[in-house]
Amino acid sequence: GQDELGMTAFVEVTDEHEVEAALAAGANAIGINNRDLHTFREALGTTERVRRFVPDGVAVVAASGVRSFRGMERMKQAKVNAVLIGEALAVADDIPAKFAELQTGQSQ
Repeated sequence: GQDELGMTAFVEVTDEHEVEAALAAGANAIGINNRDLHTFREALGTTERVRRFVPDGVAVVAASGVRSFRGMERMKQAKVNAVLIGEALAVADDIPAKFAELQTGQSQ
């Protein structure tokens, strides 16, 4: 729920058990981190696996690892509400072109 300032906690999770804890604490916005914080490897399969444990009505953000149109499509299929794509844009030579590629799959 929201606090007295109208703010909602955005809770980051990496597995099903953390989803349970976040929901029990009242989270209504959950970020699923695709980066293993021990090895720093990224796998979009994390969101695909963990997403099904988040009920409808709870906003879901896929975090880390989305660097291509194909990744965006995978996250769309996983029914996430948003993706964090900061790193993909930060390392791009042409940020507007990379943004367009992520949205359309077309290189400029």
